[in-house]
Amino acid sequence: MSIMERLYPQEIDRHTLSPLALAFVGDGVYSLMVRERLLSEANRPVNDLHRLAVKQVRAEAQSVAVERLLPHLTEEEEAVFKRGRNAHTARSGADYHRSTGLEALFGYLYLDGRIDRVRELFSLCMED
Repeated sequence: MSIMERLYPQEIDRHTLSPLALAFVGDGVYSLMVRERLLSEANRPVNDLHRLAVKQVRAEAQSVAVERLLPHLTEEEEAVFKRGRNAHTARSGADYHRSTGLEALFGYLYLDGRIDRVRELFSLCMED
């Protein structure tokens, strides 16, 4: 993996990170992609951008996105998703656990430098 494929050029062993640490990074990756997508669609007032972004990154929306992704995941990706989904968190509920799994997957792929795969999966998440 080339660390130049990430924003911060420091080597990180994603295999040693907890699923919640992966989700911590993946939340940022997913949020940034949502924000960039919204900006590419139209120049809107910041309050509108924020409202639309929150709607797309909330646990319920990410849980719906998981349904679109599951059939397209490799065994490795599915295992990462399940680790994240099954992690013990302060919050409960199926939507929240599924969104944590999604974020863990995005964090894992991002830290591995697989940006093209992150983009591919994000595109599936955004399909109507």
